[in-house]
Amino acid sequence: MEVVDLFAGCGGLSLGLQRSGHDVVAALDNWDPAIEVYRANFDHPMIKQDLTDVEATVDFLATISFQLIAGGPPCQDFSSAGLQNYSGNRADLTYSFAEIVSSSKPEFFIMENVERIRKSHVLPDVAKQLELAGYGITAVILNASYCGSPQARLRFFLVGHMGAPHQFLLSYLRRNLSETPMTIRDYFGDSLGTEYYYRHPRNYNRRGVYGLDEPSATIRGVNRPMPPGYSFNPNDPQGISRSEVRHLTTQERGEVQTFPKGFKWLGTKTAQEQMIGNAVPVALGEFVGRALTEYSANGGVVEPESLKLFTDNELVFPERALKPIV
Repeated sequence: MEVVDLFAGCGGLSLGLQRSGHDVVAALDNWDPAIEVYRANFDHPMIKQDLTDVEATVDFLATISFQLIAGGPPCQDFSSAGLQNYSGNRADLTYSFAEIVSSSKPEFFIMENVERIRKSHVLPDVAKQLELAGYGITAVILNASYCGSPQARLRFFLVGHMGAPHQFLLSYLRRNLSETPMTIRDYFGDSLGTEYYYRHPRNYNRRGVYGLDEPSATIRGVNRPMPPGYSFNPNDPQGISRSEVRHLTTQERGEVQTFPKGFKWLGTKTAQEQMIGNAVPVALGEFVGRALTEYSANGGVVEPESLKLFTDNELVFPERALKPIV
């Protein structure tokens, strides 16, 4: 399908959808550092656009051909690393995404966000708006480490198809989940040259040291070396010394997010770290895109496995929907 990527950032979702066979024809964002990186890595247009201006965005989209709108509206208001302000300015961008989709009416849409959005009033609001616009909706929470990424990153996806029953994509997502989570060693082998690495915790009650034989914790927009006064957490690997631990480089953190080695990172280190932390893992975008590819190749047939989990084709939202997916 031809795809427009809204809130595209540095392009994790775009690249994932491309790898799953879709054709990204345009991307839109309003943050200059991410726009610069996106343009350095993709051939299609990246448009600087204030996506809170729904009318102008819809007018622009009317000038191009596409069947799928994808996007991850900025999620700081919902994030566990933020203030969890479920009615803040960033939450408004989720409404903007739903309004743009409802007005443009592509055949499909994909919306990505942090899993904590399920605790907000925003999610039922936008789902109802999209349902009234005619979309059948699949609502799931995916763990990236079961989707081809070496990172235990939980992300919420709302996927819509015009005129389809709710949960139309569930069986296609389930069939491609790996049986075990991908570890850092699975992805990097021994190329990192260390057995342990430091990931700066949100507070020092949480662990900060990880080994290669587990998935990475969620890559965030903060990357610091281990502080001189860091005291090992009881949940850190035991029996090791500080000299055995290093923090990951910006490039390595991008690779944990499954960006390729040759991906061009530009701008300040702070901006690079932030856009990497905000990005959709490439492999996770590819995973969802591949499910849509298989669904479309199967003629849009909704397999009984999806619908038998629910009664009266209900929109489950999202606690029950996530149970088969975790």
